Amino acid sequence: MPHFVIDCSENIIEIKSPQEIIQKVYDTAESTELFKKGDIKVRINPFKYYLTGNTQDDFIHIFANIMEGRTVEQKRNLSEKIVKELKLMFPDVPVISINIRDFEKATYCNKSMV
Repeated sequence: MPHFVIDCSENIIEIKSPQEIIQKVYDTAESTELFKKGDIKVRINPFKYYLTGNTQDDFIHIFANIMEGRTVEQKRNLSEKIVKELKLMFPDVPVISINIRDFEKATYCNKSMV
């Protein structure tokens, strides 16, 4: 917990390595101090087949799933920091975005909890 799932056009991982991209998102999320060190999980899904606004323009979108309890301001800060860092990393990519969803603590379960 938390989970950052990066969806992107396949070309993105030709510009920078998947590990570089994953590490940038990880480091940026960690820098916010909203999460315990070592708890952040990041994955990447490059897509060969997609449309963005009926084009084949490159894109990066992150689905961030975090435990409830953070303020709107904290989540806004997290979103803006990640997009800012990716924008620096990929200045020519026209679509870079993120959305944050809260997990409900009452319904979350993992292996160590059962």
